[in-house]
Amino acid sequence: MDFRQEFIEFALAQNVLRFGEFKTKAGRLSPYFFNAGLFNDGAALDRLSQFYAKAILNSGIDVDVLYGPAYKGIPLVSVTALSLACAGRNLPFSFNRKEAKDHGEGGIIIGTPLAGRVLIVDDVISAGTSVRESVEIIRAAGATPCGVVIALDRMERGTGALSAVQEVEQDYGLPVVAVATLDDLVAFLKQRPDFAEYEAAVARYREKYGVSRPS
Repeated sequence: MDFRQEFIEFALAQNVLRFGEFKTKAGRLSPYFFNAGLFNDGAALDRLSQFYAKAILNSGIDVDVLYGPAYKGIPLVSVTALSLACAGRNLPFSFNRKEAKDHGEGGIIIGTPLAGRVLIVDDVISAGTSVRESVEIIRAAGATPCGVVIALDRMERGTGALSAVQEVEQDYGLPVVAVATLDDLVAFLKQRPDFAEYEAAVARYREKYGVSRPS
């Protein structure tokens, strides 16, 4: 089975991915809900990191340093670095403080110095605020942001014609790698007759709010 489909099964088993009727921040009624914060024990985080590592290795992006934006990106970048090392790709990593430290080593970066090509590791992209702040921090250090990796791309329009992911790609010229996308979720549902009612609901929602990825 493709690792993306495995990831969706895993998210369902962890209750991170749920089906029903959920109101989004934009006021839309979504037939599914994804909360990466529910990957909240050691075993779940370990397996999640393996999916992140596979997505990064599969992307072919040339990376020198991994960076996790506070706060959600901190555990994600740490365990992803560990899984990549176990897969034979040992990379240094760092993350930021929300407030600069004025004593000791000082500054806002903990871990390896930001240098070379830096990959941002986060859970999702909603408004793109976290990515913007990360890009500014990376560039201020003299390094180059080279991409973003997230758990799920909802492939859903924001206030305009583009999704939050597409806006990040357009505004910063960065590739966004998702462990799984809405396309992968639809493909999963099509293979599961027991989820037939949700397949129809997700298809309708996608038709109304979805965006297409270039082939």
